[in-house]
Amino acid sequence: MSEQWVTTRIKQKGDCKCIPWRNLRDLILAHYEVKKRVDVFALSIYGLVIFPKALRHVDEAVSDLFDRLGKGTTPVPVILAETFRSLNACRRTGEGRFIGCAQLLLSWFHSHFWKVEKVSYHIVSKNYSPLKELMATPRRDDVTEDNWMTVLQNLQEEDVEWRAPWMVPDEILYRCGDFDWILLLGVWGAVGYALLLALRQYRSRQFTPPTYGLAQCEFVFTGNNYKKKVREISNAWNQTHRMKKFAANPMTTPEYDRWWNQRINDNIPTSDQGNPQWIEEYLKVIPSELEIIRQDFEKKSLELEKRIEQLEEEKMQLGLDVDVQKLEAEKLRKGKNKAEEDLDSLKTDYKKLRRSMRIARLGKTFE
Repeated sequence: MSEQWVTTRIKQKGDCKCIPWRNLRDLILAHYEVKKRVDVFALSIYGLVIFPKALRHVDEAVSDLFDRLGKGTTPVPVILAETFRSLNACRRTGEGRFIGCAQLLLSWFHSHFWKVEKVSYHIVSKNYSPLKELMATPRRDDVTEDNWMTVLQNLQEEDVEWRAPWMVPDEILYRCGDFDWILLLGVWGAVGYALLLALRQYRSRQFTPPTYGLAQCEFVFTGNNYKKKVREISNAWNQTHRMKKFAANPMTTPEYDRWWNQRINDNIPTSDQGNPQWIEEYLKVIPSELEIIRQDFEKKSLELEKRIEQLEEEKMQLGLDVDVQKLEAEKLRKGKNKAEEDLDSLKTDYKKLRRSMRIARLGKTFE
């Protein structure tokens, strides 16, 4: 698309400039180069599905991101940034519409919020894809918005699959520069993400992370000072901090449970908690992938043993029920035979009575 082509077709939709989908569709159908048609179609997917802003329109900012993808830029941090920003906005107001890729969010829901059978080889299988698994899952069209709200409002800790089956990283990126979290640049704004809040997702023990000032790291790309903040974030990514993950039980520390119950949004770490030495005391090497598979296998075996015991009990109960039913059937059969015998006896007595009555009438006639 040339700059002149974009300029003549761009429209103002609210606070953003957009290209109508119909113009992109016409370009896909009419362009003589196959590669150009594919590129425009991919741009449309990004603008209409992954980064939706205005209905049936592609935001100009999405096209800028799409141009950078060809230079090796990954869209993952951008997707995360806009997902978190939209969810934060809905949480703050208590209402609103999620502006993001609903399909990816649904995939995350199915990976973490549903009791589904997980196969251990998914951990090390290079061909495993959670999106392909979701596509193969039968779609439920009868789940209404009220049903979703009921499910989410009544989630219990045991209902959550904290560790996604395909995630086995050796290290966890948990902070950038002087920040106690990582900073994500989106399409329309930036947000801070304290990955230490989701350690259970990495099969690690959850402790209380420093979050003081995290909310202030969220801003939109408007005004006079946002470019300076963007440069600070870019510079912070030049100095990243990673830690080895570890596995331990219980999954949470007592301090974290108290902190969570109090719903403290801005946690101010004490002098012995806010430094790397305090965090490092939690960092131990996780068992190997084979050890993880062994643990999963033992857990699954224990569940199967319990299920087998339950089935054996049900089988025994069914056996008792069958024996009782056999006795009842035998009683009914004997009762039926006795009734038939009584009926035959009554028939015989009736015939004898009729014969006697006939003989008696004949005797009177001869007299």
